[in-house]
Amino acid sequence: MSEKKEISRATGIMGLATSLSRVTGLVRDMLVASIFGAGFASDAFFMAFTIPNLLRRFFAEGSLTAAFVPTFADVHRRQGEEEARRMVNICWTLLLIVMAVVTLAGILASPLVVQAIGYGFGAIPGKLELTNFLNRLMFPYIFLVSLLALLSGVLNVLGHYFLPALSTVLLNLSMILSAILLGQYFEVPITSLAVGVLIGGVLQLALQFPVLRRKGIRLKLDFSFRHPAVVRVTRLMLPGLAGVAIYQINMVVSRLLSSFLPEGSVSYLYYAQRLFEFPQGIFVVSLATAVLPAMSRLASAGDTAGLKESLRFSLVLIVLVTFPAAVGLTLCAVPVFSLFFMSGAFNFEAVTQTAYALAAYAPGLLFVGISRVVVPTFYAMQDTRTPVWIAFWTLLVNAILGLLLMGPWSHTGLALALTCSSVFNALVLVWALRKKIGPLGFVPILRTLGKILLPVLAMALCVAWVLGWCDWSLAGERIRKGLVLGTALGLGGTVYALGCYLAKVQEMTDLVALVKKRLARRG
Repeated sequence: MSEKKEISRATGIMGLATSLSRVTGLVRDMLVASIFGAGFASDAFFMAFTIPNLLRRFFAEGSLTAAFVPTFADVHRRQGEEEARRMVNICWTLLLIVMAVVTLAGILASPLVVQAIGYGFGAIPGKLELTNFLNRLMFPYIFLVSLLALLSGVLNVLGHYFLPALSTVLLNLSMILSAILLGQYFEVPITSLAVGVLIGGVLQLALQFPVLRRKGIRLKLDFSFRHPAVVRVTRLMLPGLAGVAIYQINMVVSRLLSSFLPEGSVSYLYYAQRLFEFPQGIFVVSLATAVLPAMSRLASAGDTAGLKESLRFSLVLIVLVTFPAAVGLTLCAVPVFSLFFMSGAFNFEAVTQTAYALAAYAPGLLFVGISRVVVPTFYAMQDTRTPVWIAFWTLLVNAILGLLLMGPWSHTGLALALTCSSVFNALVLVWALRKKIGPLGFVPILRTLGKILLPVLAMALCVAWVLGWCDWSLAGERIRKGLVLGTALGLGGTVYALGCYLAKVQEMTDLVALVKKRLARRG
């Protein structure tokens, strides 16, 4: 199977699994918004969840995956399955020890960490204390999810993508059921969400073991930490840890600054970011995860031309999906929050404030997508240092712009600062990659971008026209709102797809040809 087909297949599989995850995540957020609204308790929970979530990306999904996947793919290809299995066992043992220490240290140091990232909460009696309690309760999640990231990387290299991507569904369902069934048993009802996080982490990890056994992986302790492949993973992780740390500090900076803003600001940013991550998670993250094993194989084989071709193909897909998605998010910000979130403690003022943040995040979707594809290209070549320096400067851009924009535009200014830093990050990454491997051949990508401008404009006009049929400030009327929003999205998607086909965008033409071929076979 060609790398293009492998990337497309893996992206499709992961996109399906991630879609289920994002839908259950949306239901979870709707429930949390309805029960807890945007205020004291929800601010405390989201701030507390920032810390284990930060470390999840810090240790698990970021540096560990970036260092482990290319090395494991190389060992599997060059030295065979037996040596690859041994490498997995050694990494599993090492990770158990490291994450146990990190988890214990995190629980003990929780008051200091919470004080540092939620300093503005100190002005409100009891808010820092609640945040600290929730953080300590959820901290073991980082232990569970780091092990999950290692096993997911193994399965991805072995060609299995569905269950690792589906595992987040279990976390969402666990939080939903905990909020509904357990809230009444706690003095502070939002504690039930933290309990749901822990239960979900256990279920996520347990889901991977049956598939691992089918793939011939039997996990056991192996303390041979001087194994060359494990040493290589460790060396690659060190700069990778710095890079991921800088990126996550970016998020912490935004949360810290938002703690000084009016109550509810943390929640507005959280809900907006969740909706922003909906298309990002379904497509961008799926594509980026699929790209890393494919590019690692190409880099291991020394196929630079193939590496560039896979990168160009991935970036064209990013442009085709994220550009119209960013426009759609901006137009649909108020309708989406009005339909899914406006009930109970979440009123139209909260809808409006959250929509402002989403509209500020939305333009960054294209550039986040570019970064998520370009960074794995560096990782595939086992270069984890270059993204670190770029991430460091991105952090400075975000912090400076956040301080400048939060005054006039409150939480919306913080969202806009993150978007501007995403643009900076993507452009510098592309420039650095071009210096490293030569011209990337971006003409086809720019040509595709030029071709879709008119289809996107036509889509935007149709969506705006249909959304005008409804008064989104009114509570209730979910059926009518759902029909209007669904019609807007359906019509907009159809207009965009038809416009791309008429503009002879190659990928859309190929898709239509594939559909015709399958219909002809059925006929």
